[in-house]
Parts: sequence; C-alpha cells; structure tokens
Amino acid sequence: MSKNLVIVESPAKAKTIEGYLGKDYKVLSSYGHVRDLPKGNNAIDIENGFKPTYEVSKDKKEVIKALIKEAKLAEMIYLATDDDREGEAISWHLKEALNLDDARTKRIVFREITKSAIQNAINSPKGIDIDLVNAQQARRILDRLVGFELSPILWKKIKTGLSAGRVQSVAVRIVVEREREIEKFKAESFFKIQAFFNVEGKELKAELPGRFKTEEEAMAFLEKCLDAEFSIGKLEKKPAKKTPAPPFTTSTLQQEASRKLGFSVSQTMTLAQRLYESGKISYMRTDSLNLSDEAKEGAAKEIKSEYGADYAHTRTFKTKSAGAQEAHEAIRPTNFATKEASSDYNEQRLYDLIWKRAIASQMSDAQIEKTNVSIDISNTDQTLSASGEVVKFEGFLKVYIESTDEEEEGETNVTKGMLPPLQVGQTLDLKRMQSREGFTRPPARYNEATLVKKLEEMGIGRPSTYAPTISTIQKRGYVNKEFRDGKDRKYVEMVLENGKINRSEKTEITGAEKNKLFPSNLAMVVNDFLVEHFPNVTDYNFTAKVEQEFDEIAKGEKIWNNMIKKFYGEFHQKVDDAESIERKDVNTGRELGVDPKTGKKVIVRLGKYGPLVQLGETPDSEDENAEKPKFASLRKGQFIESITLDDAMELFKLPRELGDYEDQKMVAAIGRFGPYIRHDGKFVSIPKGEDPLDITADRAIELIEEKRKADREKFIKSFDEDPDVQVLNGRWGPYIKFGKKNVKIPKDKEPAELTYQECVELAEKTPDKKGGRKAAPKKKATKKK
Repeated sequence: MSKNLVIVESPAKAKTIEGYLGKDYKVLSSYGHVRDLPKGNNAIDIENGFKPTYEVSKDKKEVIKALIKEAKLAEMIYLATDDDREGEAISWHLKEALNLDDARTKRIVFREITKSAIQNAINSPKGIDIDLVNAQQARRILDRLVGFELSPILWKKIKTGLSAGRVQSVAVRIVVEREREIEKFKAESFFKIQAFFNVEGKELKAELPGRFKTEEEAMAFLEKCLDAEFSIGKLEKKPAKKTPAPPFTTSTLQQEASRKLGFSVSQTMTLAQRLYESGKISYMRTDSLNLSDEAKEGAAKEIKSEYGADYAHTRTFKTKSAGAQEAHEAIRPTNFATKEASSDYNEQRLYDLIWKRAIASQMSDAQIEKTNVSIDISNTDQTLSASGEVVKFEGFLKVYIESTDEEEEGETNVTKGMLPPLQVGQTLDLKRMQSREGFTRPPARYNEATLVKKLEEMGIGRPSTYAPTISTIQKRGYVNKEFRDGKDRKYVEMVLENGKINRSEKTEITGAEKNKLFPSNLAMVVNDFLVEHFPNVTDYNFTAKVEQEFDEIAKGEKIWNNMIKKFYGEFHQKVDDAESIERKDVNTGRELGVDPKTGKKVIVRLGKYGPLVQLGETPDSEDENAEKPKFASLRKGQFIESITLDDAMELFKLPRELGDYEDQKMVAAIGRFGPYIRHDGKFVSIPKGEDPLDITADRAIELIEEKRKADREKFIKSFDEDPDVQVLNGRWGPYIKFGKKNVKIPKDKEPAELTYQECVELAEKTPDKKGGRKAAPKKKATKKK
C-alpha cells in the first residue's frame, strides 16, 4: 500500500510524475473536471447570492468511486492539478467530491513536470487558494447565466438551437465587423516606380519614394527619365541592431505556430499539452514573459556550449499584460540541452519552435550595417533611394527569426546583403525602370491566430480561453475557416528599357484566402440582434472590464457574487425586455425587388437550413391551389445584407439539367457540401474552381467516369457470407469495412488474401468507437476553460 496519493487531472501527466516519485507514492488521474453545474434551472440559486449547486458528472462517477477508495487507504493526499484558476478549481472540487479532510490533504503546484520541480512542490505544499477558485466559479456562473438566459431568446426570435456566450459573442462581432469593413472597401489604384542599375556586373535596385495616383503621372515620370542621367547623390552607412523577441506566451505561441507551422490554435494547444505532460516544456497556459533564474542559466550554458560566449546575453522581459502573474513563466523547454523531445513529427516541430524562441531570447543582439543611398536624377529634383544591409554579427539570428502577419509588399529597394561598390558622384547605368499598377488593400481577414492576438490586445479572454473560444464559434456555425480562390484582376505595367517605353496590360490573381475566418449569415443576424438589444454582452470595453474583475477576485480584492449581482441586474432586465420583441421585427432578411420576368417579389432571408432567396410570396395556408414560392440557397461568400437582385436571380438557374447519360438525367446543383452532379441516384462532386452554372454535359460525363474509376480502385474484395463486409483502399491504406465499423489490417496480412473469418476476428478485436475508445479520458484531461 502506498502511503501517499497524488491526484492530477491527466493520465499522461500521472505517468510522467509517477516516474519521478518513489514507491511510497501512487499517482492517479481525475481525467479533468469531476463536477460541474447541472443542466436546468436549479444550478444557480440567484436569490441566495448566486450560490451554485454542483454534481459529479455522469462519466466521472466511476473515477470518483476509485479515487475515494484510494484516498481512504492513503496517509496523505496531494492535489497536484495545474497552477492556474482552472487547476485550483479542479483541486477544490476533488476535495469536496472525495470529502477529504484538511489534516490529510495538501495542495502542491509546479509549472513544469521535472524531478526537481515535483520534489520541490512535495516539500513545500500549501492550501487551496479559495480566491482563485472563486474567480473560476465567477466565470463559470456568469457564463452559464448569460448562455442560459440569452440562448432561449435567440431561439424564439431568430432560430431554434442557437447559442450565445459572453466571450464567444464578442469574438463573432470582431469577425463580422471586419467582414463588413472588407465589403465596404473600394480599392484604389496607384503606380510605383522601380529602377534597376548595372554596377560592375551587379544589380542595384532602387525605388522612387511615394506613389503616383494616375497612369498619366507615372508615364510622365518615365518619359522624363528617358533623357536623364543618374548618379549617387548621398551615401550613408550606419550601424544598427536587432533584438530578439521574448519567449512565448500562450497567444504568441499560437500565432507563431500558425505562421511558421500552419497549426490551428487548438492543434497547437493539444501538442503543447502533450509536451508539458511528458515533462518537456513548462506550463503552456501563461501570459508571462518571465524566465526563472534556473532557466536563464540553462539557456546561457547551452548557448555558450553551442555557439560561443559572444552569443550569450541574459535578458529579463517585462510582461505588458496587466493581469499576468510574474511568478509564472513564459513557455520554455524544461532542459535546454534536450533537442529531441518527441518521436511525433508535429510535437517535435512545436518543441523545436519553443526551444529556438526561448534560446534566442537569451542571445546577443544581431549587429547590422545599413547603407542608405540617394540617387540623383539630372532633370528633376526627385530622387530614387536604395538601401542594403549586411549582418556583421548574427547574434540571435543564428537561431531564430520571428515571423509577421503582414504580407510583405516586396521591399524592392532593399538589398539583403552588401551593395555593389558605390561612391558619391558616381554615374549609374540604368538597365531598366518600370512602373507597375498596384491597388490599395482592404483590412486583412482574421485567421485563428490573429483573432487570438486581437482578443488579447483588447483584454478579452485569458490564455486558458483563447483556444476554446475559437473552437466554439466554429462548431456553432457562426464562423467558418475557409480557403477561397482568388479572382483575376487586370493591371498596367510600363517598362523603360533600351531607350523606349513599352506599356502592357497583364492579369494577376488577387484575393485568394487560406485558412481565414469568414462569418456566416447567421453570425451577422445574431450579432446585430445582440448589439441592438444586449449591448453589454457584445461591448468590447465592458467584456474586458469583466475580465479585469475576475483578476481582482483572484487576488482577493473583490467578492465574486457581488460582481455577478452587479452584472446580472441590468442583464436580466434586458432579457425581460427582449421577450416583447416581435419576431417579424428582427432583421433576418430583406426584400431585393421584383423578378422582371414574372413580376414576383424576391426576398432573401434566413431559412431553417441556412440563408436562401425566395421567389414569390408564401401563400395563405387555407388556399390549397395557390402557387408555392421557389427557393434557392445562397452560395459561399454571399451575404443576406449585400446580395443583389441579379445575383439572386442567378441562383434560380440551379438545379440545372445537363442532358442524359446512359438513359439517366444529369443534374448540376449546389448542396450542403458544395456543387455536384446528380446521376442515377449518385452524387459526384464538381471540382473547386468549376461553376455548376457553366459545366457542360461532356464535362459532367468525365466527372462521373472519374468517380466510377476511383470507386473501382477503392474496392479490393467482398465476401458471399456477408456483402456488408468489404476490404477497401482508403486514404491511409487498405482497411476492412465491417458494417459501420472500420477495422485496421495488420502489416503482416495481405489485404487481397484475407478470409471472411479473419475479417470477423479482426473486427471483434477492434473496440466500438463509443464504448471502447481508449483516448476518451485523455480528451477530458485537456481542461476546457
């Protein structure tokens, strides 16, 4: 029997910690939260200070039973959940659910899972911090009240099944408002001048500062340069330096992993959680830039060993976030000498990013020499400029360069490297000068990481809430992460070369989007309703102020239920007022005009299954002979608030008959998963970039035959004993389709030679997804805050 029981919230964490403690310790997992507010009206007693009622979750009853049994046998119980509000709350709930007495219960905290950190925590236990627990309770209760009272209003006034939340609704508003900015944006063209000179066999790039508004102005400048001479007017060399970025916080890790590795916010947090639980990095939910003295010493040792003493420079970064806890640390490796942290490819990539960023933060500045050149033009006062920079000492650049969100517009006047030999008064040989039409850009759409950055800048949410918020608004259909193809755009280019100017019109693709967040029509309708009737819920400053109040509760400066009472009074009154709003007064659609052919009214609105256009009015239910209206779904990228009558009428051209093939009709249409061809009861997807309004019968036949070929290649074999059992080729290799279950085929088995009996045996060994999914507890261990 173990004398000591240690309880953590994750099985992976338990396994790592058990390796560090001796035989006198048993480490078990609670698999995340064990208690929560029950569903229904009785979870919060509003009349008695918003007192919550908690119950053990159904899926945790067996876990609690096992923990109670072990706790009775142990002399001392250590609650070792994460060192933040959520972790503190889990410890408190465990203490309550297990009915642990204070004499035998100790709370221990650590920010990394290493032998020394665990031992230090065991040697310096503390009690549960009830202020931190109250801050978590306040957030949970307030969010429940908002969701529980607001969601039914949305069901009644807009659409059944909708939800709203204190942070998620603000995140949706940010995305909606950005989309509207982009919709209103009118691109303006401009012309920039670039020049390329020959200097002793090397090319010198230069640029005219500023822009011309018109083609005529740009052409006039080029014509002036036909007879001009060019020479070096000014030459200035000056030293400069670059300083490394601080080590990662939760939000900067999410941003950089998105930019450099292409990870989603939730993917980054899942991988970071695994690295933390296996003892490779410090705690991944933090807004502190601080590094411990021990970590700085470890980094300095590694830098000196790997790169030399000149590259080491110990730094302390001051956290800007008001709510950040300096006692906590930034995200860093637990041991800088460890380069390989995981055999999992993506875990290792994320670890490598964390290692480089943390190491670079403790390295010397990069020393740079910048050269700025001003080029005189003989027949005008205007000058061209060029610059180059040479790295004299790499410093931290040897390890890491931070990415940015801005798409670089091509700094053609900057040469990364040494410029050709130049001196003041030197005549330059113009090789080519060009003016290319450019266009002003609308504000960029958010991706997951830049939306997190925006929320953080506004003081909305905390490290623990970013990933769940981003996931929630997508799961609930308010925001979609999408790829969008660009569109062709014409531009003018004028080139001065060999004593003459050539003008040409060219085409570029613009507006392509990758993994950007687009609001749905539903988001726009719900957002406008909330902004009008519940301004507090979607007000940026108010939401940030609520976050600050949670911080004050965590520090013991504010009483949690007083804070909720102040919020709830005004909010609940708004809920009561909203009951009297007529559904017809909620702006869920608009009239576009009249169909010129039939004279029928055309309406765009939010329907039961999404946004649609309606041709003709809904008849009186008593008139059975009345003509029913026609309906067509909006296409991707079309919004209720901006679609035109012409665009709406195009939608009624689908579904569209293309002709017959094998005596069966071919119909082009758009469905839930995009455009498709329907033929002989089967559906064939129309590839990206092809329009169902333009697709020909011949192309439809090609697609049908391609699909048949792919289906034939997918099939390996079936069995007379049961036609529902098939051996198929899948995306990740051959597998057995056994009814509704997909079964892996062992590497030592040849798929084409499998017998029916072997398939049955393999299927019996494969657990059903619902009952035998071993990964489920791990999922619960990832705290949802």
